[in-house]
Amino acid sequence: MSGVVAAMRRTLLSCTSLARNGLIVLAMASSSAPEPAFAGDSLLSRVVSAWFDLNHQEFAVLTTALSLVGFSVVAAILLMRTRVRATQTEVRLRSDIAELQVQADRLRTLLFAEPQVLISWAAGDNRPQISGDTSLLISQDAQQNSPQRILAFGTWLPPEPALQMDHAVDALREAGEGFLLNLSTSNGRAIEAMGRAIGGQAIIRIRELGGLRRELAESNLRYRALQEETELLRDFAAAAPWPIWAKSAQGDLRYANAAYVRATEGTSVADAIHRNLELLENDQRAEMSRALNDNTSFSARFPIVVGGERRIYDIRALKLGGGSAGIAIDASEATALRAALERMAEAHRRTLDQLSSGVAVFDAQRRLAFYNESYRRLWGLDQTFLDSNPDDSSVLDRLRATRKLPEQPDFRAWKAKLHEAYRAVESQTYTWFLPDGRAVTVVTTPNLEGGVTYLFDNVTESLDLARRLDGLARTQRETLDNLNEAVAVFGSNGRVQLFNPAFCKMWKLSPEALREQPHIETVESWCKPLFDNALTWRTLREAITAIESRAQVALKLERKDGSVLDCTTMPLPDGATMLTFQDISDTENVERALRERNEALEAADQMKVDFVHHVSYELRAPLTTIIGFAHFLSDPSTGPLTPKQAEYLDYVTKSTNALLALTNNILDLATIDAGAMKLELGPVNIAKAIEAAAEGIQDRLATDRIALKVDIDPEIGEFTGDERRVVQVLYNLLANAVGFSPHDAAVTISARRADHRVIFTVTDSGPGIPADVKDKVFDWFESHTDGSRHRGAGLGLSLVRSFVELHGGKVRVDSAVGKGTSVTCDFPIDQNAHRNAAE
Repeated sequence: MSGVVAAMRRTLLSCTSLARNGLIVLAMASSSAPEPAFAGDSLLSRVVSAWFDLNHQEFAVLTTALSLVGFSVVAAILLMRTRVRATQTEVRLRSDIAELQVQADRLRTLLFAEPQVLISWAAGDNRPQISGDTSLLISQDAQQNSPQRILAFGTWLPPEPALQMDHAVDALREAGEGFLLNLSTSNGRAIEAMGRAIGGQAIIRIRELGGLRRELAESNLRYRALQEETELLRDFAAAAPWPIWAKSAQGDLRYANAAYVRATEGTSVADAIHRNLELLENDQRAEMSRALNDNTSFSARFPIVVGGERRIYDIRALKLGGGSAGIAIDASEATALRAALERMAEAHRRTLDQLSSGVAVFDAQRRLAFYNESYRRLWGLDQTFLDSNPDDSSVLDRLRATRKLPEQPDFRAWKAKLHEAYRAVESQTYTWFLPDGRAVTVVTTPNLEGGVTYLFDNVTESLDLARRLDGLARTQRETLDNLNEAVAVFGSNGRVQLFNPAFCKMWKLSPEALREQPHIETVESWCKPLFDNALTWRTLREAITAIESRAQVALKLERKDGSVLDCTTMPLPDGATMLTFQDISDTENVERALRERNEALEAADQMKVDFVHHVSYELRAPLTTIIGFAHFLSDPSTGPLTPKQAEYLDYVTKSTNALLALTNNILDLATIDAGAMKLELGPVNIAKAIEAAAEGIQDRLATDRIALKVDIDPEIGEFTGDERRVVQVLYNLLANAVGFSPHDAAVTISARRADHRVIFTVTDSGPGIPADVKDKVFDWFESHTDGSRHRGAGLGLSLVRSFVELHGGKVRVDSAVGKGTSVTCDFPIDQNAHRNAAE
């Protein structure tokens, strides 16, 4: 009996498990049909209740049988009763199972009454169970091949929803996270995908939306799209650099972006809305309100002060249902550019008015839009006519009527050809030869916006100049060809541009080769057999090819054939360089001969000077001895002399004194000539210096009956110099003047101050100095007698010039034949200032 009971128990448990599992699946598959699930639970409860009732009775029977009849009797009876009850229970269970099957079929019918697909995964099982109408998602062919392809979401969903579905399924199976997605398939169907974790299984239901659900899903999608669009527009408005605002119908601020807050100097958007900050002035807001009341939009350009700076803004505002919205776009730069463009256009007009070329601009309708004064003067048109904006044909007709256009056999065809410029894309140039003898170039330029610009230039003078230039070029060509000098012109690229026959002949070059315009390096290689100096040729190449620091270069070329050429490079204004070669062989030979002769004369002159120096030094010693003995003999202590001896001794003394003075002068000149003379500077009293110089010639004044006149200011004062040399200069000047003056004449010496100088002048009334020898009076041993009593070595004036120049002064001689001579010496007052200026 226990075996029967156990068998029944197992049977009931299996049925119960099957029923419960089926009902749970049905309950999960349709959340909208709970009633069958409750019915199933009621049937299951009855089965279980019957099972528990059977156990209770069984145990009661067993207890009664054991206590009354015995184990065997009870067992038999219990077996019989068990079999009867088992049969009854089996019949009842079969009836319940049939009822459950009917209910399950009814639930499945209800569950799949609408198109949907169920996908379930048992715990630990990766193979899903798929049921439902899979044609909702994939085609029949794909279903036949493999229904599992429904899990390849990318085959029936767009990429982004497919990725979203993948992530949701992974989260459901791994973490039990449910989801509800509204999606659109690749073919445009609206579906709902719901995932739940129920009874350890992951279940997904996919169904097509229809009716209210479809509308609701589409509304949700539209809402979400509108929300995203709204957020995008809000983010754009918030980040926009232009002030944007929205106002209510009453004019209160409802929205403002960050740019609006900055422009109105608010602290935040909330602060700007709370304080109702305004961007525009009162009159500007009033104008905008009036415009919005009459129209749906408003557009204006206002000046607005933002951040303490006045700028120009373009205001755009729209009238909306609940108020208005606006935006302010900074147009300061555009305004400045427009103003600059207008100024530029006006400047261009003024510039065109100043052009000497006539300019006329015709618009797309072929009417005159602009002309300058040169155009009006060129054609002699009336200003009133031009200001009436005539068309192109009318202007040409008027010019033809006044015979100001070229004579044409078919004027209509000529005008039509000219008007082809309105359809052309490139400029055209014509030359008109007018009946009055003028020549005018005409340039027609199509405008981008339509129309044509005419440019007229009177080229009568230019053509005449071109003819004259052509004649001048021919004259230049003939002149170059007949020059004895060799001439070659090299362009800025270093190639020969022009040459004459003399160049070819001088360098033995082929004219045909030079006409090929060879480079200077090629010409150099041709000329090297006659002249092969690398340094000279490099200098010529640099002079020809240099771009900057172009300067004239003069060279002398001694060629291998013995000829000497004088070469000169002359930079030309157009970047070219002209080379000229002149054969100076004869001149060079003569110059060499003259140079050699001059060197011989200089050597002889130097020999003469050296001889004089040597002789003067050699004469000084015996002369000093003679003078010493003469003084010794004239001394009374040596004994008395006869009158004749005394006379002879006097002659000896005078002769030796004169010879000593000449020797001293020669030695002074030699010292100066050697650069060894040094001045002993100090204060020089002008009056005393003149007095000392005059004292030295007193005997000669008395002998020749010459009167000395001194013309100085008693307060003339002093100047800085070598007093001994100044007295020597004045003595030589006075001695020279006395020597050339006739008897009973007068010699004048004067001194005066002028502009930091002291000027001494000695004047005589002698015969004067001829002009041809005036420049030689300061040379050594030059003495011009010209019938006068003067006889000397010719060193006095040489010493005068040397001493004056040592002081930094100048000597000037003014003389006329028969009118006497004046010698002027200028001494600087301050020798230190003079030396600093010289340094």
